[in-house]
Amino acid sequence: MTMTLLFPAIGLIAVVTAFYGMLILPTRWLKVERVHCDLGIGVSILQLSDLHVERLRVKPEQLERVLRAENPDYICITGDFTKLPSSLPKLGTYLKVVQASGIPAYAVLGNHDHQRPVVGRLIRFIEGYGIRVLRNEVVPLNGFQIVGIDDYDSGKSKIGKSFSQTVPHLPKVVVTHDPNIVLEIKQPYEYLMAGHLHGKQFNVPGFYKLRPMGRLPAMGIYKGLHRKSYGTFYISKGLGQTGINLRFMVRSEVTLHSL
Repeated sequence: MTMTLLFPAIGLIAVVTAFYGMLILPTRWLKVERVHCDLGIGVSILQLSDLHVERLRVKPEQLERVLRAENPDYICITGDFTKLPSSLPKLGTYLKVVQASGIPAYAVLGNHDHQRPVVGRLIRFIEGYGIRVLRNEVVPLNGFQIVGIDDYDSGKSKIGKSFSQTVPHLPKVVVTHDPNIVLEIKQPYEYLMAGHLHGKQFNVPGFYKLRPMGRLPAMGIYKGLHRKSYGTFYISKGLGQTGINLRFMVRSEVTLHSL
């Protein structure tokens, strides 16, 4: 190869490598975030969020390895499975991994799930894999209770109804999709886990000015562990992607909550 051809070839390789490393690799390079919040419950919950299986590059085998390695007490899936009926077979390959683990699993719906023409079909599909979908309801468990609140962004959340079902003096772990709901909850809870915001997905300044996603990210709160007046909450960066199937400086994650 002559020098006149060599330098453009090297440049092209460098561009392709940089594109893959900065924008595609973060969608495949799964990170297990470990969060410790001592509530005295003594359980671990693995949170999966925002699968968006139509734009998901993390493989079922990766999820299976995480479940084997971490062996949590419970699994909670905080919404946005898929809005495309054609993606149900692919979704099933991930739900099958959850089912095969034998770990009790609970889920709530996200805004993309509510954009489906028939939400009931998705719910039946998910529950067919032994995963209970919570729609503004409470599940008392050993030493704590899960409060599953439907999606706030879609107008489906019923905060009062959900909390009215809680058991007094039993710690409340809220599972929901859109974290903006924490600004509307006016009663105490011990812990809340949500997703929806993808940790920006593209970690660039001013992202939420270009794409408004509610009051919470406008305040600079869009990932990680935080506390407001009524409780502690965590926002996952999610597994899949929304919009463009790329991430920049934000890795896909699952989250192990030690409570």
